[in-house]
Amino acid sequence: MPSVMTANRLQDGAVVYLSDNENWITELASARVAEDGTQLEILQKIAAEATGKQIIIGAYPMDVDLTTGAPAAKSVREKIRAARRPTIAAVNEAR
Repeated sequence: MPSVMTANRLQDGAVVYLSDNENWITELASARVAEDGTQLEILQKIAAEATGKQIIIGAYPMDVDLTTGAPAAKSVREKIRAARRPTIAAVNEAR
């Protein structure tokens, strides 16, 4: 199953994804996709190095859908993380 590596950036807590050039970016659609277990192991090693350098925290592989040609979140949890916004209206907006 196609996967990407996701984590949180230590500098600001932002949800990030590993890119093709081994940077941590906020746009899921530009993330590097692992098509098999061997490729995923490579991404996990890169994430472990970034964790050791205190760039990211909590890295894990995330299954993605490639129907549109770019990685897209499959689970509700990952869709919320990728949207980078609250799931409820602010108190003032709810009134």
